[in-house]
Amino acid sequence: QVQLAESGGGLVQAGGSLRLSCAASGRPFTDTMYRMSWFRQAPGKAREFVARISWSDGSTYYADSVKGRFSVLKDNAKNTVYLQMNSLKSEDTAVYYCAARMAGTSEYSDWGQGTQVTVSS
Repeated sequence: QVQLAESGGGLVQAGGSLRLSCAASGRPFTDTMYRMSWFRQAPGKAREFVARISWSDGSTYYADSVKGRFSVLKDNAKNTVYLQMNSLKSEDTAVYYCAARMAGTSEYSDWGQGTQVTVSS
């Protein structure tokens, strides 16, 4: 099992920026990690996909709602994935989670505890 720990959430004004971090630890996963993703869940709403990054080649994919404003990056040496969030809007307010998917699997097997992002208008 891989342990994931998010950090970097907080309160920010609309139009501002935040950078979330997700540090992975636990059993060796360098050769088995396939993809890491960010999800979010706002109060009263279902969890939704935000962005993902391939562990091997760094290719990325974004939800339409954040495309052009958010960037997902990784630092393999630190086993850490980042979510850079710019031009934040009130509708970005949510608990943000990172998740890991291993090679050969179809589901995310490991999740972080989440970090709260609140955007004030």
